Amino acid sequence: MNIELRFIQKAIEDKNYLGFEYHKQYCHKVKPLTVKEQNHTLYLVTHQGEFELKEIKKLTVLKERF
Repeated sequence: MNIELRFIQKAIEDKNYLGFEYHKQYCHKVKPLTVKEQNHTLYLVTHQGEFELKEIKKLTVLKERF
């Protein structure tokens, strides 16, 4: 298990927002819902859509909670 996945799982448990860079766009205050696996690829499911975990860069767990 990589460290980013563990941080995402902890943010889901604690209901913290995430901030990250995805395809050279910064996503701020994203509400993580679940992590799902589809065809051996992990996806982060949020209220804004689905993000492929291997494409997420500069992950930050924000202190704000939802």
